[in-house]
Order: sequence, then C-alpha cells, then structure tokens
Amino acid sequence: MGTVIIFALVTLLALYGMLRTLREKNVLGFLFGLATTAVFGWFTIMTILHHGIPTGTH
Repeated sequence: MGTVIIFALVTLLALYGMLRTLREKNVLGFLFGLATTAVFGWFTIMTILHHGIPTGTH
C-alpha cells in the first residue's frame, strides 16, 4: 500500500514539474518530466492492478 502512495505522489509531482517547465519553455526539463511521469505512472497503474487498493488479506 505504501508503494502505491509513493509512486502516485512522484507521478503527481512529475506532472506538476512537467507542466511548469512547459510554461517556461524548458524542453529538457519537459522531457525529463515526461519520462518520469511515464515510468512512475506505469508503476502506479500496474501496482494498483496487481495488488489492488486496499491490499487484500493474504
């Protein structure tokens, strides 16, 4: 459960950074933000699909 929260927070911060660099016309920052959003967003989605929220009892 903690992993999903951390991944989701990193994804949201990367989205914010990506939008901020887009306003400032910083291409390299935008690309890094896009890559971070894609990777951590994928991890977030796959962790939710695999483990579910809330995590089931074992």
